Amino acid sequence: MTQSERRIYLIRELLNEDAKYRGTEIPSEKDEQSDLLRGLMNVRQPGKISDDFLAVQDAYLQEETEEKGITALEELSPVLEGLYLWQGDITTLRCGAIVNAANSGMTGCYTPCHNCIDNCIHTYAGIQLRLACDEIIRKQGHGEATGQAKITPAFNLPCDYVMHTVGPIVSGSLTEEHKRLLASCYRSCMELAEQYDVTSIAFCCISTGVFHFPNDIAAEIAIRTVKEYREQTKSSMKVIFNVFGDRDYEIYRELLEGRG
Repeated sequence: MTQSERRIYLIRELLNEDAKYRGTEIPSEKDEQSDLLRGLMNVRQPGKISDDFLAVQDAYLQEETEEKGITALEELSPVLEGLYLWQGDITTLRCGAIVNAANSGMTGCYTPCHNCIDNCIHTYAGIQLRLACDEIIRKQGHGEATGQAKITPAFNLPCDYVMHTVGPIVSGSLTEEHKRLLASCYRSCMELAEQYDVTSIAFCCISTGVFHFPNDIAAEIAIRTVKEYREQTKSSMKVIFNVFGDRDYEIYRELLEGRG
């Protein structure tokens, strides 16, 4: 199948899964088809799906990621020993694990084509990631606690694992508890990664954006916590601070270079 044929197949299968979507016209333009497919994947509830669908989906997503361009850790230069700063799309990063800023439900963002990291990671990992996270939540019998971490395979992403952590939501004034919980996110991810022999991990800017944690303070906590963990445990784990926007890049650059 060509990439176009895969995309049409996947759209049709997802439309036919739900009676309210049946009869929906598939647009002729590639970009509109891609948005429709992503939206359908985003709103799909966890549930069984055929092996045939997954085989086509996997081939489609892996080719999409290849077309975006994969960046390997080996291509990056450290800012400090074992610490890296990289601006780019975390779903294209090849390393041991990437960190997802999850919500307490942990099964992803259900808003069609939302640009949050949770949505992006679940989209390009594929439907299997939502199923894996749903299984974790079902087994533990409650939502994920703030400041903790869980690990899943990365499925169609170029990394090996995805670490899922729920950062604190800041509504009103920033408190010491918010800071403690954010530090716990970073430490919990590194501790869990060590248990799985993960040798490199990429952190997104946890709790910033829609969770309203101030970017500069969040970056200070991230860097301090990672440095303290590496020093206290003598860990050789390589850590990538992944940023998407220019503002966060400058904040992290200044802090890592000792100019902040």
